[in-house]
Amino acid sequence: MKVSDYVIDYLKQQGVSHVFEFIGGAIVHLLDSISVREDIECVSVRHEQAGAFAAEAYARMNGKLGVAMATSGPGALNLLTGIGSCYFDSVPCLFITGQVNTYEYKFDTPVRQIGFQETDIVSVAKPLTKYAVMVTEPDQIRYELEKAVALAQSGRPGPVLLDLPMNLQRADIEPDGLPSFNDSEEYRLLMQDAGDISDAVAADVLTRLRAAKRPLILAGGGVRAGNSAAAFTRFTDLTGIPVVTSLMGVDALPHDHPQYSGLIGSYGNRYSNLILANCDLLLILGSRLDSRQTGTRPDTFGRGADKIHVDIDPNELNCKVGVSLAIHSRLDIFLERMNTSLTGYIKPDITAWLAYITRLKAQYPTYSFTPQADEIEPNRFMSLLSSRAEQFHAICLDVGQHQMWASQSFRLSANQRLLNSGGMGAMGFALPAAIGACLASGEETLVIAGDGGFQLNIQELDTVVRLNLPIKIVVMNNSSLGMVRQFQDLYLAGRQQSTVNPNPSFLDIVSAYRIPAYHMITMADTHPLDQFLSTEGPAFLEVKLDKDTNVHPKLVVNRPIEDMYPYLDREELRQIMCIGLLDEEYIPT
Repeated sequence: MKVSDYVIDYLKQQGVSHVFEFIGGAIVHLLDSISVREDIECVSVRHEQAGAFAAEAYARMNGKLGVAMATSGPGALNLLTGIGSCYFDSVPCLFITGQVNTYEYKFDTPVRQIGFQETDIVSVAKPLTKYAVMVTEPDQIRYELEKAVALAQSGRPGPVLLDLPMNLQRADIEPDGLPSFNDSEEYRLLMQDAGDISDAVAADVLTRLRAAKRPLILAGGGVRAGNSAAAFTRFTDLTGIPVVTSLMGVDALPHDHPQYSGLIGSYGNRYSNLILANCDLLLILGSRLDSRQTGTRPDTFGRGADKIHVDIDPNELNCKVGVSLAIHSRLDIFLERMNTSLTGYIKPDITAWLAYITRLKAQYPTYSFTPQADEIEPNRFMSLLSSRAEQFHAICLDVGQHQMWASQSFRLSANQRLLNSGGMGAMGFALPAAIGACLASGEETLVIAGDGGFQLNIQELDTVVRLNLPIKIVVMNNSSLGMVRQFQDLYLAGRQQSTVNPNPSFLDIVSAYRIPAYHMITMADTHPLDQFLSTEGPAFLEVKLDKDTNVHPKLVVNRPIEDMYPYLDREELRQIMCIGLLDEEYIPT
């Protein structure tokens, strides 16, 4: 059997039905092995980075393995941003790169290059992967495939990379005689369940839950990355504890769930940050507590709370925020153990706490500004869009101001996923991610992007049209790289270097791809939105905003999470707080 045929057979056995790729000479054997099959499909994108993002979204939607392929040299290097995105956001993807023939590869020879497009992608990618290796012997292909996939999907998930020289791809092997990683002691140890929850730990958690007067759950990206959404919903129902989320956990719970209490962090909902600041018990589930959650004062984060942190990665425990109880465990194991322990659980009376949360939500709705007449205020637009967007199974956000408006105000229903680029924060993510999400789900998919990020992978409009994918694209156009421009206005005296530039006509560009295009300029006239949503197949909607539109509220440097800009009156904030205010700190201007 030819090695390239064996590789594709193995991918199909893993449940992979789509491979995202941009062809090059060093992967022609692999793609040829797909071309003769009907049970697995090549999705030819127009840039390798787009293929990587599409594979990431594919994996996040189906809970299995995403796969992207690229040729050697520039093709392999173009995957790196997407590989890093999978690494930071814990997504299991297999990246396969072609490589020059082993007899052309320099190995330890002290020259820069021998073969054309030869590049040591393994050394470059290692810091951003759980495992990266060049396979040089044909009889090692089974072992390395099995090892890579096992590592990608076990523990804290993440990307892996196999570099396959051309002469290896075309070599013949005897499949039945190949050594197996899955038969090894290393595999057995890898598959052992991490962090079995003892009776003592479960009892300790329950004791703390019962004692709390103002309990709160912070749901992170681990709820979805750990395939724990159903167990998490069951846990929240059994305990009755309100839930806030991180950016990566924003779709952990439907937003019409009575306990859902919004997004926390630097660009969170003000009421959500106030809720977190005033809780007396904080149960942190699958969140790494990065600075966009805690602000630049992690010492003040949940400072009045008894904190319990559950995470699959022991390195994240007590790393950025000290906690009173750190639990190293897979989230599904922890939640299932706790759900069992909660049989017959009598919920403590937290009526006063729930009433306080309801009051905060009503008192501090999230708006970026008070609109004049019919002007479009982005948070209100996101609420309107979400009220008419039940048809979409996945909502893919790019990176920038629109990402925060949507994460703050787009109301997700029970059957909807929201895909953010979290740790990497890569502009250009949304459109290719929507391709992967749409192919994984088979359902209509929504893109929400800014005018800057949309242009980074705008070439993938061709992929959408070529495959006739039901992807709808909303671009929030304020003619600037608004997130950085807002930073410049706040900290650099409004010197808007490189952030404000005229855009091309998106309507003309999209029309050139034969995608129906619409333009919305006021909240009063929603006819373009109606036309956009009712169009069959792909469609495009440009939403025009003022250049100076900002994301509010926003947590600025040196402020605790409850004290967002625009600042509340000190006496008003003092009256809201169940715990004392911090002493005033210097605020950079």
